[in-house]
Amino acid sequence: MFQEHNTRRQLLTSAGAGVGLAALSTLLGNDAAAESRGGLPAVPHYAAKAKRVIYLLQNGAPSHCDLFDHKPMLTKMHGTQIPDSVAGGKRFSTMTGGQKERPCLKEITKFARHGESGATVSNFLPDTAAISDKLCFIKSMHTTQVNHAPAITFFMTGDERPGRPSLGSWLSYGLGSESEELPAFVAMTSRDKEASCGQIFYDYYWGSGFLPTVHQGVKFRGSGDPVLYLSDPPGMNRGRRRGMLDDLAALNQSQLDVVGDPEIATRIKQYEMAYRMQASVPELTDLSTETEATLKMYGPDVQRKGSYAYNCLIARRLAERGTRFIQLMHAGWDQHRNLNSQLKIQCRDTDAPSAALVKDLEERGLLEDTLVIWGGEFGRTPFLQGKISETKQWGRDHHPYVFTIWMAGGGIKPGMSYGESDEFGFSVARDGVGVHDFQATILHLLGIDHERLTYRYQGRRFRLTDVHGEVVEPVLV
Repeated sequence: MFQEHNTRRQLLTSAGAGVGLAALSTLLGNDAAAESRGGLPAVPHYAAKAKRVIYLLQNGAPSHCDLFDHKPMLTKMHGTQIPDSVAGGKRFSTMTGGQKERPCLKEITKFARHGESGATVSNFLPDTAAISDKLCFIKSMHTTQVNHAPAITFFMTGDERPGRPSLGSWLSYGLGSESEELPAFVAMTSRDKEASCGQIFYDYYWGSGFLPTVHQGVKFRGSGDPVLYLSDPPGMNRGRRRGMLDDLAALNQSQLDVVGDPEIATRIKQYEMAYRMQASVPELTDLSTETEATLKMYGPDVQRKGSYAYNCLIARRLAERGTRFIQLMHAGWDQHRNLNSQLKIQCRDTDAPSAALVKDLEERGLLEDTLVIWGGEFGRTPFLQGKISETKQWGRDHHPYVFTIWMAGGGIKPGMSYGESDEFGFSVARDGVGVHDFQATILHLLGIDHERLTYRYQGRRFRLTDVHGEVVEPVLV
């Protein structure tokens, strides 16, 4: 399915007006729920296993060598040069690109096998280890990008360059929304309290690119009102606000009929969504209805707005209220010179909330059709960044050649590990999964053929997976 264009003026006038009329009919109170939820008529292409996605993106890149991918060879060769046959000729960031010595660095944690699946998980992640039989670990992820922003952009949009629609925007475009009270796509960000790394959350990580901006992710803030200008100013009541929006909608529709700009239709829709969110968001963020047991499960930071734990709980509440794609981004994993101190802190802050989210969804009957994803934009080098003698400054550089993510629910086979890295945890040894394969698999679980969800822009049809991508069938139920 794709968006066709005639002449710019003809298409924007006719198609834009059609969208605007549908939005206006909802605005004026007509029963047009199906139209207002959007989506393409032929999507999903087949029966979906998942209805929604919660993506826990660990910005900065967790170290697979210390958390999931135990490699005794690194312990055996600790402090000695990693063989040129393994690392020779590979591209790294500027931080180790010119480093002459690349000594193997053993894990700084302890590993054990857990559950019936026997998954290897670090002792830094006890809560994740406890639910390992609910998870599918993909230990053969690889990417083409070696720096943070391009790597995250690649995962989220299918291209390392800004400007393409993000994954959540593609889902909003293809599937529409399940909720009339909340956005189809919500993004939230958090960072470690120590502010140990300087990762920036760029708006294009949840941008709509060349898709209509109605599909852009709505950013929930970590302090004050979750969404800017959601509260009415003094003296403005709901009735007056309703009348003002009705008048604005009529004026915008009149202009849309004349110029055919689809962004005017977006404005109509977004004004209406903002009005509804004035009632739905306060209820969404009111945690007084949560039990003490639930709050305790997410950890001591759950009541602090903007924390990772708080965002995980809000993600569950968004999921049960129909939000299609929830994108959590948490920075703090970029341990170049502080692996021995910061990795444990980062795991402590994120482990319990991540596991709690999976358990909470399962207890409420939502995990079956909610896909949960945990992972970074790449891994960390099996060799040391810096000198082996400077223990307090041990670190690992960016590593795109193999790393680990996990997935749960939404049609993913639980209690398994897929793929394998070599004995150094340096490269894919078996069943590699590229970024476009990963994206194709997500779309497949939502009932979408990744080759058929396209949008015509500047003379060609674009898709999330570009001209690549194969569904990773073995990880599917």
